[in-house]
Amino acid sequence: ILKGVTIGKGAVVGAASVVTKDVEPFTVVAGVPAKKVRDVSELTI
Repeated sequence: ILKGVTIGKGAVVGAASVVTKDVEPFTVVAGVPAKKVRDVSELTI
């Protein structure tokens, strides 16, 4: 996770991902660079 990047509440970041931009709440991101994979409902967490 790069400096200055914000991870939203309930967001999930995949292992070994490089997060270059802010991650929205309740979102799953993964990859290099990290990209949105799917949304997560608050009830799932």
